[in-house]
Amino acid sequence: MNDIRFGPQVCGQLPAGAAREWLVPDGRGGYAMGTVSGLRTRRYHGLLVVAGPTPASRNVGLVSLDPAVTLPSGARVRLGAHEWSSGAVDPRGFELLERFDLTDGLPRWRWRIGDVVIERELAMAYGRSCVAVVHRLVSGGPVTLELSAACTWRDAHGERRADGPAPRVEPVAGGAVVDGAFRLAGPGWTPEGQWWRGVHHREEAARGLQPEEDLWHAGRFSGALERPGDTVSVLAWADDLAAEPAPAAEIVEAARRRNREVVAAARPADAVEATLALAADAFVVRTATGPDVVAGYPWFGAWSRDTMTSYEGLFLCTGRADEGRELLRAYAATLSEGMLANTADTGRVEYNTVDATLWFLHAVARHVAVTGDTDLAAELLPALRGVVDAHLAGTRYGIVVDPADGLITQGGTPGTALTWMDARVYGVPVTPRTGKPVEVNALWVNGLAGLAELAERVGGDAAELRRLHARAAAAFRDRYPAPAGWLYDVVDAPAPAYPLGGAPVHDDDLLRPNQLLAWSLPYAPLEPDEPTLRRVAVGLLTPLGPRSLSPTRPATRAGTGAARPSGTARTTRAPCGPGCSARGWTRRGGRSCRSTSSSSGSTPI
Repeated sequence: MNDIRFGPQVCGQLPAGAAREWLVPDGRGGYAMGTVSGLRTRRYHGLLVVAGPTPASRNVGLVSLDPAVTLPSGARVRLGAHEWSSGAVDPRGFELLERFDLTDGLPRWRWRIGDVVIERELAMAYGRSCVAVVHRLVSGGPVTLELSAACTWRDAHGERRADGPAPRVEPVAGGAVVDGAFRLAGPGWTPEGQWWRGVHHREEAARGLQPEEDLWHAGRFSGALERPGDTVSVLAWADDLAAEPAPAAEIVEAARRRNREVVAAARPADAVEATLALAADAFVVRTATGPDVVAGYPWFGAWSRDTMTSYEGLFLCTGRADEGRELLRAYAATLSEGMLANTADTGRVEYNTVDATLWFLHAVARHVAVTGDTDLAAELLPALRGVVDAHLAGTRYGIVVDPADGLITQGGTPGTALTWMDARVYGVPVTPRTGKPVEVNALWVNGLAGLAELAERVGGDAAELRRLHARAAAAFRDRYPAPAGWLYDVVDAPAPAYPLGGAPVHDDDLLRPNQLLAWSLPYAPLEPDEPTLRRVAVGLLTPLGPRSLSPTRPATRAGTGAARPSGTARTTRAPCGPGCSARGWTRRGGRSCRSTSSSSGSTPI
């Protein structure tokens, strides 16, 4: 596996060290998260962020443990980092960082103060809302280490301010309980109790959101580091406050051991695949109802489109087919009127998606193809046939198979955005894509073929499915190729009043990456052709993945500064674009596909 390491040129500098983020999940949807430099740049950053009844309902608890070292000379050196509303960054402990590394998926910092070197390691107890932070003297000493606990208890999407009630801190053996929600434990606890006002989050400011909050300095831990190898450790946990976790060092070692096992189960061919296997593990969580997938940290919980789009990579490529099987059966139980539930993150179960159900057909077909699990195929086949029947008859939001050509049309309900481009501004869809979106019908063609194969595997009659597939595939090949040299993004779309003068329908030839599914799916309706793929690559591909819209079109907006979602489908990279483009190119026989354009973007760790 690739260890990720940065020296002082990155971790000791702003903004380089603050632009690189790390994440340690707890397997339940909670996490610890921050930056290489130690500077919190988001409201979502914290050492203990706790998942609620669903992975999306998270609360921030322990925000930071700010180290301060008292040297043999008596000098006191602060190693934390905070940015304030005044613009000041104080303290600036990152300037003393000589190294940051991510080994076995766990972050480790190393500060040097003269001949004194101190390391910090951090891990979550898997399956429990518990973080362990271990500080170790590597060289020098003796020194005294203090750790100031900055706390809150709030929704991860909000802030807590000093004009409201202060967190309630109750002393217990070895530490304290904060707001009755989480417990701190470590050596030499001294209560404090004061507000740190005006902590600034630069990434929230860049998103156009409220960038400031106040933190409660609940107290500090203190311990002596007499000789190299000595440690001072702190635990924080939020479930069963009376049940103390294992010692912090044991939690760290157990996390390393588990992460190595996750990698081994995936049988990676090289260090890159090993790193990807561990990255995939962060998104697979277990809730009270079974395994699920976090759509994205730190904002999202479970969304079925993201779950099914990523299913093969998260479960089948990583040796987790048994968990995947459990997940597919659970999601099948959410089918209603031929549609898969989209999310419950909003507080109610919603079915507002046209493509998640088609991705579900794909996920089940891939699971059976890879594992040979015909028992699952036989169990789910009636429900999957019900999906086809519901789409033929018509279901929610005007989603129906057009009898004229056998393709799916969607969006007859005003104000809906049912594809992945579902951003809204003041309730109005930015990219409604009413009509017959290209990726929806690529998935439809693929799903019919995959379902027919499932039926044949279990001895069922697939004749009608084969007929529907042949008709839809022929219509796709006839309708979607555009004179511009790529595929229409939507056909039979409502025509804009200008410049088309209010014509009833038109075919939208905006160059978008959605068309990549027409070549990349297992039962893709089109065979890849090199000229088309090159045109798509030149127009869309960047080092971080395809753009969601060609930059030559007037609707494209540069920058990602504001939180308003109007540019979401106009500037961000497509969510499944890199894999889709790679599959499409390799199906053609090509080795690589490079864009001639450049792009700016955030720096991954």
